[in-house]
Amino acid sequence: MSKSTNAKIQRREASPADTRAALVRAALKLFGRQGFDGTSTREIAAEAKANIGSIAYHFGGKEGLRTAAADYIVETIQAIASQAVGSAQASAPADAEAARAQLFTALERMVAFIVARPEAGEIVQFVLRELSHPTAALDRIYDGVFEPTHRRLCLIWEQATGEAAESERTKLTVFTLIGQVIYFRIGREAVMRRMGWRGIGDDEAAKVVTVVTDNLGAILAARKDRRS
Repeated sequence: MSKSTNAKIQRREASPADTRAALVRAALKLFGRQGFDGTSTREIAAEAKANIGSIAYHFGGKEGLRTAAADYIVETIQAIASQAVGSAQASAPADAEAARAQLFTALERMVAFIVARPEAGEIVQFVLRELSHPTAALDRIYDGVFEPTHRRLCLIWEQATGEAAESERTKLTVFTLIGQVIYFRIGREAVMRRMGWRGIGDDEAAKVVTVVTDNLGAILAARKDRRS
């Protein structure tokens, strides 16, 4: 075998990091689509184009792979959330106007990821499975993403409206703001049929942004009127 041929073969071989990442993405996709029990390690390896033994090598087994998929979700969403609303340790917005602006930015970023990016579909499917049948993976996602991001949004809401961050009303309002965005992912097929869209890309996501930010503006205006 010539040196050039051997070099080409080596370039085609995936690195351990690439193999690990491919297995995590494959598990995320298949666990979300078929469920944990309905997915075999052989299917995961085939989807990732990896040796089945690499699952045990990198993760210790199927359960470890589920944990790694949960951690991948946490890392992915944390990165997006930190850009939109800041980290849990970040200082609060300077004033009410800045807080309101941050809420609008947060919704825009949510739509850009959850509605428009294909990868979000795999994440949402995985999370919905976990919400229906909670495991330790949901604990990792809740502690790493759900609770701190929701708490951060509640603090920004308090700055924007004067309503206590940990009040029942504030927490429910924030859930409502998030929920309207997530519907466009979980109800994607119904939305496309009703809207006559062939898909949901950047143009369609921009239209969703207009509506959800109008909703936020109306809620904030109602709160302001109630205080005056």
